[in-house]
Amino acid sequence: MKYLLLSGLIAISFIFSNVHAGETVTEKTEAIKKEVKRDAHESMHRVDEAACTGTDAECAKQKIEHRSEETKGVIKDKSTEMKNKVD
Repeated sequence: MKYLLLSGLIAISFIFSNVHAGETVTEKTEAIKKEVKRDAHESMHRVDEAACTGTDAECAKQKIEHRSEETKGVIKDKSTEMKNKVD
């Protein structure tokens, strides 16, 4: 009797542990769109950095600004994706 009850509890816990929400097609499309947009911005930043004609300090400042902007965008988009996965 104990084993039957224990196996029933284990089976129920497995059933409920696998229930979770996934991203909808719209949310996945939005995530892909944002990723493409981020990649395009990153490419434009790299071109701007390669064409920098200022002093080394100015070019380094521009590079830091670009990296921080890119990081901020990634964090914002990934947090939205995580929210969509949890919802």
